[in-house]
Amino acid sequence: MESRKTEAPTLDLSPPLNSGWLERLFKLSLHGTTVKTELIAGLTTFITMAYIIFVNPNIMADAGIDHGAAFVATCIAAALGCLLMGLYANWPVGLAPGMGLNAFFTYTVVGTMGYNWETALGAVFISGVLFMFLTFSRIREWLLNSIPVSLRYAMGAGVGLFLGLIGLKTAGIVVDSPATLIKLGSLREPGPLLAAVCFLMIAVLSYHRVFGAILISIIAVTLAGWGLGLVHYSGLMSAPPSLAPTWMAMDIAGVFNVSMISVVLAFLFVHMFDTAGTLMGVAQRAGLVNADGKIENLSRALKADSASSVFGAVVGVPPVTSYVESAAGVAAGGRTGLTAVTVGVLFIAAMFFAPLAGMIPAYATAGALIYVAMLMMGGMKHIEWDDATDSIPAIVTAIMMPLTFSVADGIALGFITYVALKAGTGKHKEISISLWVLCAIFIAKFIFL
Repeated sequence: MESRKTEAPTLDLSPPLNSGWLERLFKLSLHGTTVKTELIAGLTTFITMAYIIFVNPNIMADAGIDHGAAFVATCIAAALGCLLMGLYANWPVGLAPGMGLNAFFTYTVVGTMGYNWETALGAVFISGVLFMFLTFSRIREWLLNSIPVSLRYAMGAGVGLFLGLIGLKTAGIVVDSPATLIKLGSLREPGPLLAAVCFLMIAVLSYHRVFGAILISIIAVTLAGWGLGLVHYSGLMSAPPSLAPTWMAMDIAGVFNVSMISVVLAFLFVHMFDTAGTLMGVAQRAGLVNADGKIENLSRALKADSASSVFGAVVGVPPVTSYVESAAGVAAGGRTGLTAVTVGVLFIAAMFFAPLAGMIPAYATAGALIYVAMLMMGGMKHIEWDDATDSIPAIVTAIMMPLTFSVADGIALGFITYVALKAGTGKHKEISISLWVLCAIFIAKFIFL
């Protein structure tokens, strides 16, 4: 009988793949990821959302805020938000001042309504505190569920239209006209032409899934402007500008004005629904949904997001919110808060590139605004178009934001239309108590203010 030799099992003396304090803090093995993967995912997310470093200061400057201080405030607020999301919620989500919300801040609250930017920051602070209060209570679920789905998507799309109009106006593609209100600008001028090129370049690169399409396009158009003598090189790196002009500058007392109610509610609603939609979408992609359908640490993620807005107002930026661009990092393998922490560290490093940010012309960032606006319009596909009592209020909400140049007025008109149509068609049961209350507030605003 032939004897068989059995090999002794070899002993693996190598350390665990994700050992150490990072493993204990972020539970990397539990989420099936590694430090290297998380770092790459963080870099991916940062590059896809780094355009905010250039875009937000330009928008804030239009409100009268010092550009250098706005640049530093943007980087600090984004970094704090990312670190809080990563360390507290352990989510791979990047945060920064919200696109659309910054436009509402500058062009409606400051530009149209005539408030100074300090009072506008006060409204951001109050809305952030309210968001935190709602997040820490059960009122959040009640409010989220009581607002019709059609109006939620319409708010996002309307903000997109508003943002797009601002981008077109900033670029000079759309200009004012005493005869027709607005008209097409001259595409023979370099500014509008380069803005259009930037937009089309972003769209093409994004279609081909080019890494960092928005950032690449902004830099390319800036270099084109430099070649044409429209942009002047002022250096690459320097010590960060002073934050003093915006630090703790919010005027909270000025917010306690009846006319500011709609402003605070607009900041709150747009921020809350945008955040909820983004976090739920990213959670699905990142595998953060348990077998029973519960989203892991969703409450912590919402708390981190709402707290970030309060911190953002303190340093001097519009509401800080979770970015849908985080999905790019998740696609690259990001599964834990280490991804978000990496994004935060990169935002801190970005503060030393203030001269580069100052070189970016308005027409370059305008192209990015127009593209982001197009993406935000995608939510309209979820509207119940066969039901006029849903679709008409949604259209009113979305269309009236750019036409009134006010996110707050668009939301108010949309809510009033919804209640009126539902009540007038016998569908009273579809109107929640909160909608009746909000409708009454908005009607009173239009009558008495």
